[in-house]
Amino acid sequence: MYKYDHIDQTLVAQRVSQFRDQVTRRLNGSLAEEEFRPLRLQNGLYHQRHAYMLRVAIPYGLFNSKQLRTMAMVAEKYDRGYGHFTTRQNIQYNWVTLEDAPDILAELAKVEMHAIQTSGNCIRNITSDAFAGVAGDEYVDPRPVCELLRQWSTLHPEFAYLPRKFKFAINGAKEDRTILLCHDVGIELKKNTNGELISDIYAGGGMGRTPVLGSLIKTGLPWQLLPSYLTAILRVYNRFGRRDNLYKARIKILVKALSPEEFARQVEGEWLHIKNGDDNFTQVEWDRVAKHFLKPTYKSLPKLSDEQILNTINDEEKVIFGRWLARNVKSHQIPGYASVILSLKPHGSVAPGDATTAQMLAIANLADQYSFGELRATHEQNLVLADVEQSKLYELWQEAKKQKVALPNIGLLTDIIACPGGDFCSLANAKSLLIAKAIQERFDDLDYLFDLGDISLNISGCINSCGHHHVGNIGVLGVDKDGEEWYQITLGGEQGNEATIGKVIGPSFYADEIPDVMTNIIETYVEQRNDSESFIETYHRLGVAPFKEAAYKNVKKKEKVEALGGAL
Repeated sequence: MYKYDHIDQTLVAQRVSQFRDQVTRRLNGSLAEEEFRPLRLQNGLYHQRHAYMLRVAIPYGLFNSKQLRTMAMVAEKYDRGYGHFTTRQNIQYNWVTLEDAPDILAELAKVEMHAIQTSGNCIRNITSDAFAGVAGDEYVDPRPVCELLRQWSTLHPEFAYLPRKFKFAINGAKEDRTILLCHDVGIELKKNTNGELISDIYAGGGMGRTPVLGSLIKTGLPWQLLPSYLTAILRVYNRFGRRDNLYKARIKILVKALSPEEFARQVEGEWLHIKNGDDNFTQVEWDRVAKHFLKPTYKSLPKLSDEQILNTINDEEKVIFGRWLARNVKSHQIPGYASVILSLKPHGSVAPGDATTAQMLAIANLADQYSFGELRATHEQNLVLADVEQSKLYELWQEAKKQKVALPNIGLLTDIIACPGGDFCSLANAKSLLIAKAIQERFDDLDYLFDLGDISLNISGCINSCGHHHVGNIGVLGVDKDGEEWYQITLGGEQGNEATIGKVIGPSFYADEIPDVMTNIIETYVEQRNDSESFIETYHRLGVAPFKEAAYKNVKKKEKVEALGGAL
């Protein structure tokens, strides 16, 4: 993985020193909160319901065991013994004091980590495929481009005060595992017929209050020209993006208002003046960065089938281990290796995406022992060991079970994506974690979950959609009605190549109704599906009507729900 050079390390260290001075002045009263707020936000520090929250970047989801041990130390020393892995390849600490924030950032800087631009109206942490470099369907390893763009965007003076936050996603594989179309800018890397690296650019995607899928505005852009073309996009956005209305300030609103065609024309006009400038990438820069993403020293191993692996396991454990192989183990580019997803979704015991100090330390050891010391954070709030020898999968599974990160529920109903919600976030209208726990407890039968197959369930505590509820097959959104917490249901969302925004089914529900609503929806699927249909395939065939009817069937307080009118 990428290793900081002197410039990187100096920049991060100076940023820590600068922020330490800002915090000191805020604490002694010489810096007012309204002046301090934008400064702390661009260092990833939020003020939430009970304490400060610090969001730490994991650029394009890649980190190592040494960094994870530091994350664990921060959780133990400065928080309450755990960290929360987010949908955007960050880790958050929810119980930080303002006084400790500079010390935390100083500890992170020692292991080449930071919180720069994890908040604020700037270019946020750049995200990518958690299986980059090892996925069997990969066209090109996107990590060198991710790193080049990370360096290009970090503390870029022209983009430090955009109309609103700005998010990039970069994909280089046949399957989109980045939610590419739901970002402000999505970059799809591929190679042309001459073997040259090019990109297609999508703009204007996003979730939140107005969910929109991005529009294709540029095809075949050579990788070297990415900085100038992206600068042109950002300049058009900076010039015409709404600054008078917080809710209409995202680039998706601008693209929709202008039309994708007119927006693309404006970008081309701006790009014409800068496309041949000095900001573009060079082969020298590529070589400097790409050398950090060479393949590990893999062994020459035979490729094993699941049957061959299972034949070495005693009969008593074959069923549950076989389930883990099917759900948590993914194919690899190199024969004899596999990628393993460690589930951070134990049923009903902790919030989705949370990892304790003990778990982080143990997982760091597993990375050293089984995966060249490297890890990945996924958009689904799980962790990945990308390079595990197939012959050691059973051994790894036994160790992962001890840490409660081996639940074979990846892609199943209880692999829930959820934001921290009203338990922590001051923006949230309702609690997310309470709902996730109730659903996990209701659907705790692994036999039943395996029979249901792939179903994505996403929960957001407010319209900002940090839980990506819009693209869940089933989405749950917390809403406020007259000071009470209610929950709105969407159906039919998808991420990946067939990205789709889900549709609201109708009036919202009380929290204690949600498990029954979920049961009604799932039972309708079971009754109506064809033999091999997934939930989303059944939904596409039947439409929303039978699921909507089932959702409100025999749900207590239904009359009160309907009396309050439609969904917000």
